Amino acid sequence: MLKDKHGLVFGVANKRSIAWATAQALHEAGARLAFTYQGDRLKENVESLTSADMADALLLACDVTKSEEVAETFKRVGHEFGKLDFLVHSIAFAPREALDGEYLATSREAFLTALEISAYSLAQLARAAVPLMTEGGSIVTMTYYGAEKVVAGYNVMGVAKAALEASVRYLAADLGPRNIRINAISAGPIQTLSARGVSGLTSMMKHHADRAPLRRNVEAREVGNTALFLCSPLSSGITGEVIYVDCGYNIMGI
Repeated sequence: MLKDKHGLVFGVANKRSIAWATAQALHEAGARLAFTYQGDRLKENVESLTSADMADALLLACDVTKSEEVAETFKRVGHEFGKLDFLVHSIAFAPREALDGEYLATSREAFLTALEISAYSLAQLARAAVPLMTEGGSIVTMTYYGAEKVVAGYNVMGVAKAALEASVRYLAADLGPRNIRINAISAGPIQTLSARGVSGLTSMMKHHADRAPLRRNVEAREVGNTALFLCSPLSSGITGEVIYVDCGYNIMGI
């Protein structure tokens, strides 16, 4: 499905990452991938994951808060791949203290950090990707239901995800004439490294499984398969959307 296609994946932290499940799906569909990492610890994780099955993967250091690293990343991708067909944005961060207590207490610094890394980075990376998407392309980002409804402990991340979802719509309008699509996947709660920063995750997941129509929690690979669909020609008419992969939880009322 993605033979001879090239993609760039941001956000792999370890084998439990949604970004890694997505990368596996994309790789199995025939794509060649580049990965970014931040810091030596995450570099080791990405290297260990890709060394066996993705030996031809390109690994690049990139901190999205540093514009020079972003520019260098896309320069290297352009040199190695020639073009870019899709980009996966699976990046989110807020200081731990901003996920405790009341949203009311969020500091200016925590707010700006969460919005820059979790939301602004999407526009930044999309802008850098455009010159390489010479034949059109697809961008996929990851969001969560806390962007729409209040989720205890999600706090400033809910605000950041709301900004992310709005960015998807505005970017879709800008990128559409270039034949570049952009969509978000709203996944149910999954035991990832970043999710563990949200207090009460275990009880949240139990509630989700009890209430969702499928009576279970979603698996990371199910999110990855949806990302594969959005990166492939099968979704050629879809852009600016938030697609729920949450076992149906979002449709439920009281």
